[in-house]
Amino acid sequence: MAEQLLMDEAGAARLRMIIEAGAELRGADLLNFALEHAVTEAGGLGGMVHVRGPGGRGLLLMASSGLVRTVAQDWEEIEEHGGTAPARAVTDGVSVWTPAAGDDRGRSSETSEAEPGTEGDPPDSAHESAPGDTVGHHPHGAAPWSPTSALPEGSGLLAVPLLTPGGTAGALSVLTVGKGQPTPWQRGAVEVLAAWAALRLRDQWTGSDRTESGRLREKPPGSGLPKEPSAALLRQALEALKMGSWEWDLDTGEQIWDESTLAILGLEGESSKQTFETWTQLVHADDLPWLLVEIEQAIRNRRVSAVEYRICRPDGTAGWVSARGRVLPGEDGRPARMVGTVWDTTESRIARDSVSRALLHMSEAFFAVDSGWRITFVNVEAERFLGASHELLGRILWDALAELGVDATELGLEAAYRRAAESGVPGGFDVRWPTNRRWYHMRLVPVPDGLTVYATDVTEIRSQEAETATAQRVTADRTARITELTSALAEALTMQDVVNATAARVMAPFGASGLVFHLIEEEMVRVAGAVGYPQPFLDGVDGVPVSDITPVDEVHRTRTPAFIDSAEEYVERYPDRVGSPAAINKSAWAFLPLIVSGRFTGCCVLSFTEPRHLSGEERALLITLSGLMAQAIERARLFDAEHTRAQELQRGLLPVVLPTLPAVAAAARYLPANEGVEVGGDWYDVIPLSGARVALVIGDVMGHGLSQAATMGRLRTAVHTLADLDFAPDELLNRLNDVVNDLGDDFYATCLYAVYDPVTRTCTFGSAGHPPPAVVHPDGTTEFLTRPPDPPLGAALPPFETTEAVLEEGSLLVLYTDGLIESATRDIDRGMSHLTKALATAAAAVQDQDEAASLERLCDDILAELLPGQQLTDDAALLVARTRAIPAESIAGWVLSDGPIAAQEARNHVRDQLADWQLDELAMTAELLVSELVGNAVRYGRSPIGLRLLRAEGLICEVSDGSLTTPRIRHATETDEGGRGLQLVAALAQRWGARYTATGKCIWTEQPVS
Repeated sequence: MAEQLLMDEAGAARLRMIIEAGAELRGADLLNFALEHAVTEAGGLGGMVHVRGPGGRGLLLMASSGLVRTVAQDWEEIEEHGGTAPARAVTDGVSVWTPAAGDDRGRSSETSEAEPGTEGDPPDSAHESAPGDTVGHHPHGAAPWSPTSALPEGSGLLAVPLLTPGGTAGALSVLTVGKGQPTPWQRGAVEVLAAWAALRLRDQWTGSDRTESGRLREKPPGSGLPKEPSAALLRQALEALKMGSWEWDLDTGEQIWDESTLAILGLEGESSKQTFETWTQLVHADDLPWLLVEIEQAIRNRRVSAVEYRICRPDGTAGWVSARGRVLPGEDGRPARMVGTVWDTTESRIARDSVSRALLHMSEAFFAVDSGWRITFVNVEAERFLGASHELLGRILWDALAELGVDATELGLEAAYRRAAESGVPGGFDVRWPTNRRWYHMRLVPVPDGLTVYATDVTEIRSQEAETATAQRVTADRTARITELTSALAEALTMQDVVNATAARVMAPFGASGLVFHLIEEEMVRVAGAVGYPQPFLDGVDGVPVSDITPVDEVHRTRTPAFIDSAEEYVERYPDRVGSPAAINKSAWAFLPLIVSGRFTGCCVLSFTEPRHLSGEERALLITLSGLMAQAIERARLFDAEHTRAQELQRGLLPVVLPTLPAVAAAARYLPANEGVEVGGDWYDVIPLSGARVALVIGDVMGHGLSQAATMGRLRTAVHTLADLDFAPDELLNRLNDVVNDLGDDFYATCLYAVYDPVTRTCTFGSAGHPPPAVVHPDGTTEFLTRPPDPPLGAALPPFETTEAVLEEGSLLVLYTDGLIESATRDIDRGMSHLTKALATAAAAVQDQDEAASLERLCDDILAELLPGQQLTDDAALLVARTRAIPAESIAGWVLSDGPIAAQEARNHVRDQLADWQLDELAMTAELLVSELVGNAVRYGRSPIGLRLLRAEGLICEVSDGSLTTPRIRHATETDEGGRGLQLVAALAQRWGARYTATGKCIWTEQPVS
């Protein structure tokens, strides 16, 4: 808005200068002057002025600018009451804009309605062009013009009436550029210039006003029109130019000033009637003597007075004003009074003095040429560009360039300059200047009498762009290699696979010459693999205590990476290992910790032959890659120690106790197969999730034996990991299916994964070849949540389907394996029917018991009913959960505003809500947590941003936004301005994490409630 106001003020000042410059013009010269400047202010291609001809002959072309002869001749005479824009402007007395013929914008036109009291029709008389109307016609409107003389397609014609006190004398028209309508400023500027020109037309033109050659003839002094023009358009023009009007009675000395005049002279709010002495007191003392002489001569000679002088306002401010006045005779013919206008020219004087200085000393090279390509102006910077100013002014541009040794044709300068001048459309291009071999951006701006050229040195910009493009190519190449590394590490099974994959895809992008993996086992260093190191050196560090290798020990203790840029820095930091750099011919290092699930497993060392400073981006990327390498190494170590892992998994096949959660109360049973048969793969789990939700999972690895037990342990661990990441049931089964697929072709498993939300009481589950869950409603009715089953894990082709059900509070959700309902003597359908009856009976028997005791008895009763002391040939598992719901009064949620104000809103909501819940002791910590999370969402996320509070066993704060980017904790250095927010969240919250939602993500924290 400030820029628009500045442009309007500058434009108004420019119009005042134009009007002042044309003060003495009359007749055809006046019309040509007003037309040329109207075309310039509107940014048009050309224009014309029509006046009414004698005897209703029509509108006659009196002046044209910028139109070729073949086009102008079609407008020599047009019908006064026709459909062209000039005719409509004259008929209606309002401004009219019409698109050119053939324009795909349609045939609508825009009119500028006159205020009440102006000439022309009322405001509701605005016209629209009929289909087929064109901008112009042949003489007398007989037929549309021929295509060869049509105005440019995509242009338009803006016609403004010339309103004089005696009526509408004609119309001033401007051919506009582009497909859009003129801007309000462009339209207003043309209207102001037309109003000014009309005011200067002292007499109403008729046929006798033209000579046989078509020129205007001045009327004799005695044939004037009314002396007091009153058109509203003129009043609008005066207001737009911040111009005031005045009247002076020469006999009494009384002066009448309008409101604008009073404001300009610093007497705003005073009476409009003032005295001659009041005016003389406002005039600067140095200007008053010559000003009085000028006025006296104007009165004596009965001529127009045009003066510019200084004023001293009553408030102490000073300025410049410009005034014009004309003498009006009385009945006796003697001068009786003067009428005129006044406007503030302070800004325009400053502008006139400063514009030339600004152009002369601007940092860009600037020069101007006229329509004959003669150089008319050269600033200081352009003198260095083209040569000395006194040698160039007045010369033909092409000759000056040729003498400078610049081939304008070869560089494309001449063609571009001529094209811009002929089209009237600004343009620009880059060129390498032959004299200094630097790049310049030439900006060409056509003006009515020639062309202006701005030459900006863009050598450095182009160099930076080239460097940026090179850096982007390097980054893209590095990203591609990292993507390959991710895929290769995902497929690596052995430690050597990990080493080979990392060496092939990390060393080259970073220019490294060495790579070594140190694994830490019981405070001892084991070299797991290396590239680019001599074997004697590796043998010397393999099997030594970690404290003997100072850099690795530092990373081991701090769990933070270490970057060393040179051998001198290495020796300075580790003086006890002075000989190491020389022994291995290395000069820079990156020591990266290998951490898996928070456990430090070793250190990856990337080394360089030459000194090397890694940028912040490179360091961040290496730290990220170290996480991938750590996970890959961990998988390889697990693969190499399969037997040990299987034993550990067998000892921890099932959870020792089920967690106590606000969402459900649960009990479970596991019955192994007959004695003497190896352990099987049935398992279950209850996993707390964010937002007070809970995951209920049950599965069955097909077969028996240690391998199946190990598989079960892997799957259970994987489910815990994926559940911690808050994957939806279908996504979790997809990833779990990948885990089973990686185990080999002979491994299959079934799994049912259900997520219960106590806020919405919904249960969402997915099944991979597993029997459907059963639900016992509070009224005792039982049903199976059946759906077409997906194939088992290891045989399925994702995606998996999910089912959602709303459970009443107090419902029993029953998960089981096929060993409970199926056997050699009972098929699965009969088993499910038997389970239905057993559930109904057992649920009815425990209705009045304590919740925990009732669930334990319920499990025992179901097993006793379905497996009455028979020998089991398969494992059987049963998991029963009674659902609970979080009451509505323990849930609060809000949608936050966009921007930084969201953090304040969130803190207010938390403080008020915790007060309602009588949890004021948690308010300070909760406000701080929510403020950090909302701040991250505002800075890195996307709206809408939401806040939800849950009061369960703990206080849960959730902040959601529309972004899928999840945050991570990073280690901020002492000079970093950010990076500590999540560290603060992790320190204050009992638990925190992130999960994806249907519309984005949610970051949550939990606080214990005492």
